[in-house]
Amino acid sequence: MLRRNVNNKERLNGNADIKTSNNITKAQSNLRNINAELQNATKYSTHRLWTRAVIATSLMVVVYFYSQQRHSKETKFALAKEKLPLRIEKFECSNGYKAEISRYPNCVPKKCGRFVSDQLVENDEVEVLLDLASKILSMAGSSGGASVLNLHTGALSYKEQFVNAYRVPKVVAELKQYQLGIYNSVKNKIKEAIAEQFEIPASSLYLTDPTFFSRLTNATAKTMNDEYWHEHVDKDTYESFHYTSLLYLNTYQKDYRGGRFIFIDGNDDNPTKSAIEPKKARVSAFTSGAENLHHVEQVIEGERYAITISFTCDPDQAIPDLQIKNYN
Repeated sequence: MLRRNVNNKERLNGNADIKTSNNITKAQSNLRNINAELQNATKYSTHRLWTRAVIATSLMVVVYFYSQQRHSKETKFALAKEKLPLRIEKFECSNGYKAEISRYPNCVPKKCGRFVSDQLVENDEVEVLLDLASKILSMAGSSGGASVLNLHTGALSYKEQFVNAYRVPKVVAELKQYQLGIYNSVKNKIKEAIAEQFEIPASSLYLTDPTFFSRLTNATAKTMNDEYWHEHVDKDTYESFHYTSLLYLNTYQKDYRGGRFIFIDGNDDNPTKSAIEPKKARVSAFTSGAENLHHVEQVIEGERYAITISFTCDPDQAIPDLQIKNYN
């Protein structure tokens, strides 16, 4: 897109103008085609997909307090400048989590907790996943600050609603088998790490829904789904969750400002914040009960990309590994 002695300059500029005009016309045509496909996908998305996607996102605000109202101490659990093979903290499980997970004896952790590792996933793997997510979300995306792409259900944020990504041909065209292979491989690495750190057999863990890409920005919230900054407990929001993990696809203070992940420990009278600064290829994982109340700070500038990869102990709540779906 850069423009590069005097007699030929006019002719060159004229050619460049024609080429630029053609490129703009082509780009506008592509955008119109994508928009038409998205509108069509909106029309044909099933009620079940819509309901499931809305519930999965909007329930995040059911259990919350505004962190701005808290006067609390803060510790740094993981800084972006650090290279962490493993940092882990163990503590007692909340009573509700302990009671519920006891129905799955092989899946009960010795202790609850949280950990961070910068050595589970390769940068090259993250590049592939980031490229996939950013391309698809650039075709659609929420009008507000939180956009979601769930490749398992097809749920894709579009303006103030969700569409079925698999009914948008230009979205499907972006999906390649090698990308899905990397996606599944990364999921398995994280699953094995959770099993090892919480001392349970990996065979007792199952991928569950929702598992999704997210893009967070500073855009004004248009719906409750865009209000991603409220404190919540994953087990209260998503009943199937027992272990939650996140893979960060880009880096705090480099690619965006704001957007730290904050755990709230202690009690209401004396809370303590424990902050994770997202970093490309960093994995964080934690038990999904009330012992890990948390929220994400609002993004001030830039775009924050991550994947939430969730696991259940209940085989009835399991979802299969990702495969390309064809609705055409």
